[in-house]
Amino acid sequence: MYALTRPTEEAIQRFIRSQSGQPFSYAATGASKKGAPRGYQTDHNRIKLGNGAATFKRGADAVRTWKMFEIGWVELCYPSSVVEPGAVVAVLANHLGFWSLNACRIVYTIDESSPLVRAGFAYGTLTQHAESGEERFSVEWNREDDDSVWFDLFAFSRPNQALSCLGYPIARLFQKRFARDVLQAMLRAANE
Repeated sequence: MYALTRPTEEAIQRFIRSQSGQPFSYAATGASKKGAPRGYQTDHNRIKLGNGAATFKRGADAVRTWKMFEIGWVELCYPSSVVEPGAVVAVLANHLGFWSLNACRIVYTIDESSPLVRAGFAYGTLTQHAESGEERFSVEWNREDDDSVWFDLFAFSRPNQALSCLGYPIARLFQKRFARDVLQAMLRAANE
């Protein structure tokens, strides 16, 4: 959904409700566990958050409470949403003088303890999302080797709407900006 002004709360809630019953906009749901399907642009970004159990806990809590979306020009609707498979959220972005609202559904969660300790989730795009694909947000603690804690952002996508196709080079710039800003938000959240 595109708009010249910020959508009202009522419009955002109506949009989320309308998308809740919609299918994913791509067939390879869950593929971000292993990589990306053919035909998609991939982005993989990482940042070291620090070391140790306390850093991992702060990072995992930050992912579970959507702190990575605290970047100013993007807003999660709504950060009170519980991170569990099937939950639907919308990402509201203000860019180039207009607003976009894009719906996603959580595909899977991550809670692993071997060989790395990992926590996080992935969400996938729904039919009214400008892009088609999946994005994984995870925190990893390399407890057995060097005690390092990393935030990992992996995504695969391709345009899903005509405007996205026409503006694909610009969309890619926003995807790169989003990744850069999310990494910094997670670094702040894990070190508060």
